[in-house]
Amino acid sequence: MAVKRISPAEANALLGEGYTYLDVRSVPEYGAGHPKGAANAPLMHMGPGGMTPNPEFAAVVQKAFPKDARLVVGCKAGGRSQKAAMLLEAAGYTNLVEMRGGWSGEGSEKGWEACGLPQEKVTAGGSWDEIKSK
Repeated sequence: MAVKRISPAEANALLGEGYTYLDVRSVPEYGAGHPKGAANAPLMHMGPGGMTPNPEFAAVVQKAFPKDARLVVGCKAGGRSQKAAMLLEAAGYTNLVEMRGGWSGEGSEKGWEACGLPQEKVTAGGSWDEIKSK
């Protein structure tokens, strides 16, 4: 079953209905600004040689969120979030949606930031270090 893709506006509405935004961008990207209340679980880490896979991604998400958690998965433009959603679906997550357009936008799709949706730079309990320690 393919994970449903939704717009930033639809994602924002779901957050008001008990969904959690799972930001799969790198730690520095998340720290520069993210949807209000988002949790950070980077699919890839930013390093001196570019982006490298995060080997802890699936295990940490599974430890931090139950399989029936209602999650909106988002990234910068949509590529990483699609991969992350597929990995989580394969791991048994059943209430996933993936946000097209991500933070910055994708093609003609405006991202979360350009839509002017609620954002912040610090979310209590949402950083990668905090998620890992759950």
